[in-house]
Amino acid sequence: MIHVMRIVMQPARRSEKDVDQHYQDTIVTPVVFDDHADILEASTIDQLKQLFPDGQAQMWGIVPGKGNINLSRIKKMHTGDWVFFSGDKRIYFGGTIALMWRNKELATRLWGTDHAGSTWEYMYALSGTRGFDIPVEEIRTLLDWNPRRNIMGISVLSEGESDTLQTLLTLDAATAVLEPVDTAQEEAAVASFDGELERTAQRAQRGEQAALKRRLLKGATGECALCGRDLPGTFLIAAHIKKRAMCTDDEKRDLANIAMLACTLGCDAVYEHGYVTVAAKGAIQVSSLVRGVPEVATYIREKLASRIVTWWSPSREPYYQWHRTHTFKDAPPV
Repeated sequence: MIHVMRIVMQPARRSEKDVDQHYQDTIVTPVVFDDHADILEASTIDQLKQLFPDGQAQMWGIVPGKGNINLSRIKKMHTGDWVFFSGDKRIYFGGTIALMWRNKELATRLWGTDHAGSTWEYMYALSGTRGFDIPVEEIRTLLDWNPRRNIMGISVLSEGESDTLQTLLTLDAATAVLEPVDTAQEEAAVASFDGELERTAQRAQRGEQAALKRRLLKGATGECALCGRDLPGTFLIAAHIKKRAMCTDDEKRDLANIAMLACTLGCDAVYEHGYVTVAAKGAIQVSSLVRGVPEVATYIREKLASRIVTWWSPSREPYYQWHRTHTFKDAPPV
């Protein structure tokens, strides 16, 4: 059976002293596996070292809860799922579940126990983590939640809600996940799909893209806003600075500011996937997480490092600011 990536909402208010201490102890400072070989099962250490060859990983855990209330929710969690850490009305951190296991002794060593004597024994290791700065209010609006709804306990979002957030926030799947791929099942799923392959909305968006490009491209060639290369129009697209699907109608119609020319030779992809962003005043900012993708790091170093984006302006800054807080692969907050 093919597992569809879900998004897990993990409440973790860092304004609470104990929560912040746990975050410092096992997120800011990853857990070294060999330091706990005396209480980690050999099979778990083997899996962790396969996933994390440097011998350490960021970890978190969940308490069973009163009357084991959390167990039904934990059973819905799987490797490959994304976890959003929320607290103080913001989403501030996230990553992919690389491995899950249960170890009460290790959890007690790492985090102690709560006021009820329970510990966070349902543990998971995270890979591909990054920082965010997204108001929970924005998540409520995006997913059409009740305006008063809060993230009170560990919860797994529906497939539809997860897909919406994954697409609109560009949540790339992490490579460090022990999840065998059943190619035959994937091909069968594609073959059996009988949904509409071409939608009117997609055609309308292509028309909008063409109109934007005509506005930005004044001749047969144009300059990529990111790398500055002068290229034939065939290799340039009108790239939305803020993801189009997250724009209001007024923002979509702000043709003078909402988009920039980006080349298909690499710049559009590294911006779209958050490996670079544009800081206030136009300096290109490079994600520290690019170290994990050497080929992408080489492209950025050769084409984009130390560049100033002349396309930046005060009127475009709100769109670039959105990209920095939602799409850019920022380092996890310390």
